[in-house]
Amino acid sequence: MSVLAAVFTFCLSAQAANPTAYNLPANKVAIQGYDPVTYFTLGKAVLGSPSFKAVQDGVTYHFSSAKTLETFQAAPTSYLPTYGGWCATAMAKGEKVEIDPKNFKVTNGRLFLFFNAWYGDAKKTWLKDEAGQEKLADANWKKLSGE
Repeated sequence: MSVLAAVFTFCLSAQAANPTAYNLPANKVAIQGYDPVTYFTLGKAVLGSPSFKAVQDGVTYHFSSAKTLETFQAAPTSYLPTYGGWCATAMAKGEKVEIDPKNFKVTNGRLFLFFNAWYGDAKKTWLKDEAGQEKLADANWKKLSGE
């Protein structure tokens, strides 16, 4: 193993993660296959490709290009979704709820994902008291995941 590969492996393992607590289907691809980097760099959700993927702590992420994959590899923990990819508003209530990967917010370097369906947009609730919701969700995620 090259020194670079060893350092990359160490960096990926440095974050304590509990992938069993994450919002993952059977194939273990996070964010329903959306590219975690584009939320930050383009301000939009872009579907990734299995041709460009990386695994962090047992969780697979897809990327829309070699460039976004390289960006992720340079600082992977900077692009991970909060709360294991569960709905941030639901996590504030201590619940795990599916998300719509196109319904998101990036705040202070954190990616928050939200549920959205014809009967409700969880992001609207989050925005009414973002600081309070985030504090509750952080505490609940710690309890649920051990992170």
